[in-house]
Amino acid sequence: MKVFIGYDTREDIAYQVCKHSIITKNKDVDVRSLKQQELRDAGWYNRPIDKLASTEFTFTRFLIPELTNFKGWAVFMDSDMILTTDIKELFNQANDKYAVMCVQHDYKVKEDTKMDGQKQTIYPRKNWSSMVLWNCGHPSNAVVTQDFVNNIELNGAYMHRFSWLKDEEIGELDHTWNYLVGVYDDIDNPKLIHYTEGGPWFENYRDCEFHGEWKRELYNMMESKHE
Repeated sequence: MKVFIGYDTREDIAYQVCKHSIITKNKDVDVRSLKQQELRDAGWYNRPIDKLASTEFTFTRFLIPELTNFKGWAVFMDSDMILTTDIKELFNQANDKYAVMCVQHDYKVKEDTKMDGQKQTIYPRKNWSSMVLWNCGHPSNAVVTQDFVNNIELNGAYMHRFSWLKDEEIGELDHTWNYLVGVYDDIDNPKLIHYTEGGPWFENYRDCEFHGEWKRELYNMMESKHE
């Protein structure tokens, strides 16, 4: 089971806690970070810096099919998430007829800014690509090469809407697998909590909904480092 987590140098602690929430529930998961600078240094990524991109992994997530040699299934997650259950439950839902599977959110943004003052960008299928179960070997994903990802003619809206796919190739997951804090309010114990508007690692979001779950994960991570 391969899991790729988006990495942003401004939110290292979010990445560390996200990773910890995965590996403590299943030791067989191969967790990898998508660090933009490392991908640039290795020749995988050469898009110019995008001023509209709210994170450093806005585009690098789409390298996953080729990073896995177009084989098997892999999960992508934003770093501002924690998992509350074994990620094997997510992989068990993989259906080979789909090229990708995700939570198909349909909501309107309430705020103009998020996190540390970043501007909210609004587009159809917003947040669909923030947690993706990738069918890396699906024929329709064969076009998603590094040349495709680095093509500046293809903008963020095109990528994040999975515009290279037919609608029927996008499988739907229950929203407990990408539970948007501040958007949803109908599940007490989501399987994947997404602090999309800002998490407890930001001063202004110290006491956001589900802050206790994130802080507990942080505490457990720090404790494990001292054992």
